[in-house]
Amino acid sequence: MSAPARIFMIRHGQSAANADTSIYNRVPDYRIPLTELGIEQARAAGEALRRKLDGEPVCVYVSPYLRAYQTLEALNLGSLTERVVEEPRLREQDWANFQIAGDIGDQKELRNLYGHFFYRFREGESGSDVYDRISSFMETLYRHWEKPDYAPNTLLVTHGLTMRLFCMRWFHWSVEYFESLNNPGNAELRTLIRNDQDKYDLDTPFSQWVQRSTDETVLNAPPMVI
Repeated sequence: MSAPARIFMIRHGQSAANADTSIYNRVPDYRIPLTELGIEQARAAGEALRRKLDGEPVCVYVSPYLRAYQTLEALNLGSLTERVVEEPRLREQDWANFQIAGDIGDQKELRNLYGHFFYRFREGESGSDVYDRISSFMETLYRHWEKPDYAPNTLLVTHGLTMRLFCMRWFHWSVEYFESLNNPGNAELRTLIRNDQDKYDLDTPFSQWVQRSTDETVLNAPPMVI
């Protein structure tokens, strides 16, 4: 397998929904655009990414959401882009079609109690559902990497939860460790870098809201009051 030297991941820049969640009530999630700040964030990330690429080509996989495409456009990778593949499996976690603020707020509280990985939103997905489609996407990546002329770099333009779950699947992190992780910020980059053993290291860890190690399981979780 001709695996790339680096796998870049970027969360989209600030979206209109990051600035005002009421937009979910009237605009489909996949049509929500970036704000002006989000575009500037993506442009700054593009400058950093171009320096990292240093003239090397990259194969891009992008979520079909408008904010992801706008982020890719603002990265301004130009001729470094070998190919762009729209990849629906990199989309945001499905919550609902049009979100009713009070209902979603109640469900978020339930998710915090139940756990982000297993809680399934009504009319939507659980984190474990996203994990499953990311696993399927990885199989596609492996097939693409078998091509001898594949670019030396891969870029995923996606969403915060999806990035965390991609790394969870890649590094075989436990559910308990995943539950401890915060989302990356808007337009934040993470890079998986191939080392001398042909394995990958994550350049910057995700911040944690509670201390957990990668191999902790539900056996290590605090007991629940029954």
